[in-house]
Amino acid sequence: MFYFVSSADPVDVLKALDFQSSPEGVWKTQGFCTVRRGSKPDVAYRVAKSAQISAPTKQLFPGGVFPEDFSILFTIKPRAGLQSFLLSVYNQKGIQQLGVEVGRAPVLLYEDQHGKPVPEEYPLFRSINLADGKWHRVAISVEKKSVTIIVDCKKKVTKPLKRSDQAMINTDGIIVFGTRILDDEVFEVSLNLYG
Repeated sequence: MFYFVSSADPVDVLKALDFQSSPEGVWKTQGFCTVRRGSKPDVAYRVAKSAQISAPTKQLFPGGVFPEDFSILFTIKPRAGLQSFLLSVYNQKGIQQLGVEVGRAPVLLYEDQHGKPVPEEYPLFRSINLADGKWHRVAISVEKKSVTIIVDCKKKVTKPLKRSDQAMINTDGIIVFGTRILDDEVFEVSLNLYG
């Protein structure tokens, strides 16, 4: 499961990035729930270092508008000890505007049209460890000038997001899955897909 959710319709990131066709470096594996009463077990996708998955941002947001307030929902099982980007959104100039870095201390990279917040002010969640080799259900919610992360429906941490009023993310670029452009480290993960 991997969704962008806002007041508009949710965006299924795995579907938009065509995980179902098993691109190179991606294969199906066992998901979060191996047994579900009355339905099939969950399917997950294993993403290897060799995977290169990207799409035009407008493919996920065809109206050309990235929501000002939004949530990102995902279920992951990262490799233990890894700290890497799960998802990155770039504008047409190659500037990273949004990124979800998961690991021992998750970070939400967010840079609006005015360059706010500066990197030193990106929300860092030091009390959360997603890189323990276990499955985690994660929700990251951006609303006004704060960001909240909820892990496994239990742990909830809110941090300030020092962005501009009426902040915008440009949709004229690309979304990159599992890394950042020019990063050496690539995210190795199992992503759950509910059946």
